[in-house]
Amino acid sequence: MTPAATSEEIKPAPRPPRSEPADDARPTGGRPAGGADVRLLTAVDVRILEGVAIGTSTARLAASLYLSRQGIEYRIGLMMRHFQAANRPALVSRAHSLGVLSVGAWPPRVLPEFHESEKRAGRTVP
Repeated sequence: MTPAATSEEIKPAPRPPRSEPADDARPTGGRPAGGADVRLLTAVDVRILEGVAIGTSTARLAASLYLSRQGIEYRIGLMMRHFQAANRPALVSRAHSLGVLSVGAWPPRVLPEFHESEKRAGRTVP
């Protein structure tokens, strides 16, 4: 940079305008904010996600769910891919930000509208 260059000459490239979804394309009902399409979780995935959210180890999850450690890691890997998360904390953060996990409660629970078994049976859990 030459001494004659000023901050006026160095400007960031303009960003393209952000397109907003049309009113009819916005999520409604059980869909989370942000427009992400979250599939329903199986009962095993629900228990695993809740366990990961509270920091339960793979070995303890495997023992409590009668699965192998590799089976738990496989299911977590599938959820990380689905939620586009790089690691376990990112998975929990993403699930929380999409509205899959309950807000303001400990331990965090997956909301009933994301339970595959509850939707299939037509029940709602309080």
